Amino acid sequence: MNDKPASAERRHRPWVGWVVFASIMVAVFLLGLLFASIMERRHEARLEHVLHPIDPLESDPSKWRVNYPRQYDSFRRTQRTDGETKYGGPAFRDYLEETPENVILFAGMAFSRDYNQARGHAWSRHDTLETDRLAEDSPGTCWTCKSADVPRVMAELGAEHVDDPDAADFHDLIKAGAPHFYGKNFHDLKPEINHPIGCLDCHDPETMALRITRPALIEAFEQRGQDIRDVSHQEMRSLVCAQCHVEYYFRGENDHLVFPWDEGTSVEAMEQQFDRYGFADFTHGISGAPMIKIQHPDYELYKRGIHAYRDVSCADCHMPYRTEGGVKFTDHHIQSPLLNIENSCAVCHRWSEQEIRLRVESIQDNIKEGRDRAERVLARAHFDAAAAKQAGADDQELEEVRALLRAAQVRWDYVAAAKGMGFHAPQEAQRILTAAVELAQEARVEAGRILARRGYIDPVLYPDFDTKEKAQAVVQRFVDGDPPNLLPPRQAAADTE
Repeated sequence: MNDKPASAERRHRPWVGWVVFASIMVAVFLLGLLFASIMERRHEARLEHVLHPIDPLESDPSKWRVNYPRQYDSFRRTQRTDGETKYGGPAFRDYLEETPENVILFAGMAFSRDYNQARGHAWSRHDTLETDRLAEDSPGTCWTCKSADVPRVMAELGAEHVDDPDAADFHDLIKAGAPHFYGKNFHDLKPEINHPIGCLDCHDPETMALRITRPALIEAFEQRGQDIRDVSHQEMRSLVCAQCHVEYYFRGENDHLVFPWDEGTSVEAMEQQFDRYGFADFTHGISGAPMIKIQHPDYELYKRGIHAYRDVSCADCHMPYRTEGGVKFTDHHIQSPLLNIENSCAVCHRWSEQEIRLRVESIQDNIKEGRDRAERVLARAHFDAAAAKQAGADDQELEEVRALLRAAQVRWDYVAAAKGMGFHAPQEAQRILTAAVELAQEARVEAGRILARRGYIDPVLYPDFDTKEKAQAVVQRFVDGDPPNLLPPRQAAADTE
């Protein structure tokens, strides 16, 4: 047995103390190197921002690269047109080719001629000029969400219409300039619009703070008694997207851009505002119903989903953070999260990429099934209304049928026009599509009653519209005043109330 005390043992092993001392010194040295590296990077970042000022209205994204090379280089990747997902992605997609019912649903307006999936932000100006939906009298309002030159031009126009431009803040300038911008002809503004969507659309060049550059969103908040400058930074990471990824309409002689949010952002609330103003985007070329064309209510649908409830912003999923060279920054390659699952979805959902993708696509498949049902019944309902007119029904008799068609199609389009195939709020999307089918069926029943009173009890003779070309040919016949006969043989014993 060793009866020596522990203190005696330590005195006979002095090297232990030196080992501990050396370990501490190495740890302190390594921590010092790490701290110095971090401080150096922060110092370099501060120097970059001080040395390269950016013009307050610089609309050319490439001029911002000197200070923000990583953000700019990632933004340039929005030029890519590969990486197609099951229901989206940046690749070219012809919606009319994929879903010929769309030609019938938009008969009477330009969307029945040309309706393609939007590509990345870098294509916004190019694709706007290439669309067949443009007309000679298209208003300047159509440029509003297509270029970083828009806030610059609005601010310059605003400076001409405020008492003291030097004292006016940016919000005041764009609000003052917007009506004059909207009032110009689309083609007359073309020389001023030279860049796609870019940095100036969302950022203050001096501070890089997120800011709103489109007056319609500012006015929508003001209409509801809110100041958009009071929202949190996390809210702004969605609201800068909500400047454009929303439903809107043109109102008044100057085609003033308005968001229909006075009653709220649900489809029913928007419908109330449209009905209150008696607004219609077009008269349907087959049924004669006064119709609304919903644009792309991505923000409104997102607000009714679980991600918004959990305070997840648009940028969290579509512009996730990246780390490059030890620097953390927001990825400006704005795209579907399914093309970047590791950095977007997987940050919160700890499943495999395959499992996440299958989960998302299964939800979208269900929405697509509901959307297909709504499209089929809506297309036939428009022909039912046209058949009733061919049978002799006047506008008064068709009023209820047309009102039901308008209500049904607003709901279908609220889901169909939004990006993501309903994924932003799947339960809400299914609820709305169910209502669309129900209202369209009610329209068909009412049209059937009109036909039955005139002795037509057999099914309507629906034309063949199972391809884009066939559907457009059918629509053209209605436009030319030579529609196909939709009426079946008439029964001899008709009840003519």
